[in-house]
Amino acid sequence: MNELERTYEEELEAFLIWMKDAGYTAHTQKSYLADVREFLDHLNGKELGTVKKLHVVSYLTSVRERGVSDATRNRKHASVNCLFKALSELELLSINPAAGIKKSKTDKNREPVYLEEKELERFLSAVDGKYRSRNLAVFLLMSYMGLRVGEVHTLNLSDYNVDRRTLRVFGKGRKWRGIPVPEGVAPYLDQAIADRLVPWRSKEEAMFISQKGRRLSIRGIQGIAADTFSRFQSERPSSQQRAYSSHKLRHSFATMLLRKGADLRTVQELLGHSSIQTTTVYTHITSREKEEAMSRLQISSADKLSGSL
Repeated sequence: MNELERTYEEELEAFLIWMKDAGYTAHTQKSYLADVREFLDHLNGKELGTVKKLHVVSYLTSVRERGVSDATRNRKHASVNCLFKALSELELLSINPAAGIKKSKTDKNREPVYLEEKELERFLSAVDGKYRSRNLAVFLLMSYMGLRVGEVHTLNLSDYNVDRRTLRVFGKGRKWRGIPVPEGVAPYLDQAIADRLVPWRSKEEAMFISQKGRRLSIRGIQGIAADTFSRFQSERPSSQQRAYSSHKLRHSFATMLLRKGADLRTVQELLGHSSIQTTTVYTHITSREKEEAMSRLQISSADKLSGSL
């Protein structure tokens, strides 16, 4: 145990207990603890009961000065806020100096990176190897059902209703949502379950198992996606290669739905967004589509109007 953990041993232990009780995933627990340890190190041994809003802002300013993205800065703020919220709820502290601090403004109008349908088909064709059926099912759940990486990671066999062809998904905000399994996806999901690796624990319920016999981790899914995207783009010049990641498959799903006429509220429900404002980032339309839409607008009485010009 290092000096930092000795100084804040009770608070760190309490925070971890609070996150576990609240149902935070192991991945989130690890990320939040890393952020909180960084914050505590910034305090130089100051007792948490004496921490003011100024100290939290000072830490977030130091984070910004390191050049991290606004999204990362906001996550670190959320981690610290959760720490004080936990300690307040567990009656170890009575104040939360991280509350009320404004978030950094992220670029909400930036178009998300996604794959066109033909590109998506080529990406899925690039899936190969010993665990192809598992990996293909993972990517299909993300690209044709909109699941997040963490949601794929937490899937259990019991979440899949084979008869009804529905999937129960445990998403952000610890909320469940039901998603119909498309007819084209079901056979691949069935095959992946049939080929499921034998877990080293007999009672392991995870739908996707790693070669080590454990639940397929978030980092494992991201690594498999990175390798597949690398093969997918292998014939492109490096200057034309894009920064694809597993999350881009979810972007592709949302984009396809909207292009095929799905309403925004339905897309929100399928993606598991708590606010429809988050879903509006997917309403990006290319210049080509704008031009095609405008070209369909015609003035039927153009000859009559010409005389007034």
